[in-house]
Amino acid sequence: MPKSPQSHLDPRKPLVVDTTKLPRQPGATRALKRVVPAPADLGLEMISVPEGSDLTLDLSMTSVSEGVYISGTVSGSLHGECGRCLNEIDKSFEVSLAELFAYADSTTEETTEEDEVGRMQGDLLDLELAVRDAVVLTLPTTPLCRPDCPGLCSECGVHFDDLPADHSHEEIDARWAALRNLTQNEE
Repeated sequence: MPKSPQSHLDPRKPLVVDTTKLPRQPGATRALKRVVPAPADLGLEMISVPEGSDLTLDLSMTSVSEGVYISGTVSGSLHGECGRCLNEIDKSFEVSLAELFAYADSTTEETTEEDEVGRMQGDLLDLELAVRDAVVLTLPTTPLCRPDCPGLCSECGVHFDDLPADHSHEEIDARWAALRNLTQNEE
């Protein structure tokens, strides 16, 4: 089955790694530490890594028989809004990354689906998809500014932290509103 042609990797891109200095003998290891700008759209609707902000890669590249195994951590900052009270959220994150990038024409092409394992192009590999998967999969779909955030009052929209403890709204059943007006007119 013919493989679809891959676009050529640009070694100048921040998340493209050149493995030329990593010997192709199993067990050879090199450290990969760098700070790179975050790619666009790295996150979810309510919380994400700001585009261009610093991502710190603290990784290890290990040569294995099928390719290069990358492991370590990615850290940076998140920006978003609380899913309950809409306050801004600014916090840091650190996620683990572990990904195999197979050599061209390795046996992984026969034993795995095309999107299961990252593929190398010569001595280059692109970390963007691995970083994207590691970061986005750890983000909450409904982020909170703090675990016990009480949110907003559904009636007046004011943050519950800013309201008195006895805050309430009088609920008037529309069917009885006319009778209520009668009693107010007699006073």
